[in-house]
Amino acid sequence: MSVLHVTQKRSRNGANKRQLDTLRSLGLRRIGHTVEVDDSPQARGMLHAVRHLVLVAGNEERGSNEERGS
Repeated sequence: MSVLHVTQKRSRNGANKRQLDTLRSLGLRRIGHTVEVDDSPQARGMLHAVRHLVLVAGNEERGSNEERGS
């Protein structure tokens, strides 16, 4: 399973309650804070809701090629 690195880049000031709840659910606390989130449809939906406040970088977990036998 892959992991997404999510960094809060903009202030939560002016965001509506649903966006604030989404940032809290992702584990973001302040500008510049980065968290790792498993790549899932639910996480993608949350990131889409706050896409103007965050920066997302994808990263494949290490060892995934070894599990596939490649």
